[in-house]
Amino acid sequence: MQPPSRRTFLALGLITLTTACTNSGTDPDGDVLPGAKGPGPDPDAPVRLRAVAATDTLLAAYDTLLAAPGAQTALLRTLRAETAQHRAALAYGIPAASVPPTPTTTTPTTPPSGTPTPATLATLERQTAQARLADLGAARPPLARLLASVATANALHAAALGAPADQPAPATTPTPTPGAALPALQQALSAEHAAIYGYGVVGAHLPDDQQRADARTAYAAHQAQRDAWQRLITGLGATPAPAAGGYQLPFPVTDTTTATQLAAHLETRLTTVYADLVAEFPTPHRPTAATALRDCALRAHHWGAPDTPFPGIPEPLPTPTTTPN
Repeated sequence: MQPPSRRTFLALGLITLTTACTNSGTDPDGDVLPGAKGPGPDPDAPVRLRAVAATDTLLAAYDTLLAAPGAQTALLRTLRAETAQHRAALAYGIPAASVPPTPTTTTPTTPPSGTPTPATLATLERQTAQARLADLGAARPPLARLLASVATANALHAAALGAPADQPAPATTPTPTPGAALPALQQALSAEHAAIYGYGVVGAHLPDDQQRADARTAYAAHQAQRDAWQRLITGLGATPAPAAGGYQLPFPVTDTTTATQLAAHLETRLTTVYADLVAEFPTPHRPTAATALRDCALRAHHWGAPDTPFPGIPEPLPTPTTTPN
């Protein structure tokens, strides 16, 4: 699979980050700007290099398992391709001489833990996710957002490899801290209000079976997250955004199929909200938003939403084409 295109990096917020770390020495297309001072150190480079090294360990494990007889080739190749996309995004902007060569499927190697199995690979995915979250406080906002997204993808990979789904974390209220995060917090609260309303519609169109029980569980989780954001906003001395009297659904919900589609839509929308909140939150509170991102992505997957390499980060818009005169 080809590495992410420049449009993808724009969607990930990486072009601005890269040009900032070069002291405006080049424009986004790589042309040298007049009066440029030359490249400067990238404060995110240590975090990026750690993330790349962890991703290389994953790639080596995938390559070794792909070479084993009876491997679930299609699934493993899909997950490996996404992991390669993660590496390209995490390495973007680091001088090429600082980054080890990308592992290739033509030269499988054995990772430090020994010959992997799907179960051990799932464990490695989870461990890698935790390492990315541990670096959230050391990263600048755009990279923190990317790390949270990739950690969420690691959790989805672990589930695809057969690991039990990560249990949703109880909603917690961070210690109030002043800052510019209030608008993003209010947006997250408003999104939770909408999700709670939407799940009321979802539950009304599901049969009284496990699906309805899952909808009740999700409904309760969103109520708890709403309450946590309300307490935090109140603690900041602001008034929490109220719920609207009603919400317009994105499409008619008339049966079980459209009800599950609505649930997937609600959770997917929230992943974007929480990825943005990771970047807006003060560093001690980023894990709270990253955990909410992961939980929403896992619920979206449960309801049938397609997985993406970068949960919570929208796909880049197509670039308009022009016809030469």
